[in-house]
Amino acid sequence: MSLTNKSPSVQTYRLMLYQRPLHPELFGIQDRRAVVQPEYEVECWMIPGGHILRFQGGGECLTEVVVDQGPQLPQRGLLQALPCLGEKELEDTVNDSVRYISSVQTELLSDNLYAATLAEMKEFSLHRGAMRYEWVDAEGSNNLSVFGIERYKKEVHTESYHLIGAAGFVLRTQSIFEIL
Repeated sequence: MSLTNKSPSVQTYRLMLYQRPLHPELFGIQDRRAVVQPEYEVECWMIPGGHILRFQGGGECLTEVVVDQGPQLPQRGLLQALPCLGEKELEDTVNDSVRYISSVQTELLSDNLYAATLAEMKEFSLHRGAMRYEWVDAEGSNNLSVFGIERYKKEVHTESYHLIGAAGFVLRTQSIFEIL
């Protein structure tokens, strides 16, 4: 399959940052993991092709959302919205108490490269103890979402990979939430 025949739906992916929690009923949650540290709490929800991460610390509640066009999400509390195409970076400091830094990289891969990347990411998730959600879409394409969390005293680092087989699309995000 040539790259020109790939699905254009990957253009609808976006990373959003909210200054509030979001309700789980807005999303088709497939897996959940919570981390409680003395300085902060983190909760991650996996959804097909995306994730929601709630960070609570430093007197703030921030929620990172990575989704395709999917559900209509609220505008209230939305601090940033960034399309997930190419390479992008985002940085925001909320009330001088929490710094948020994120980078997004996307790639469109040929079928062979996608299959190799899918196998590599499955192996990676096993070795890292990362959250992983696999599914087959209506067209029979294999898809995978992987989410990892690294905890530190006053910050948390996250890394996600969302692989969408029908488009040969790979979306990688890396984020840091830091209490100032």
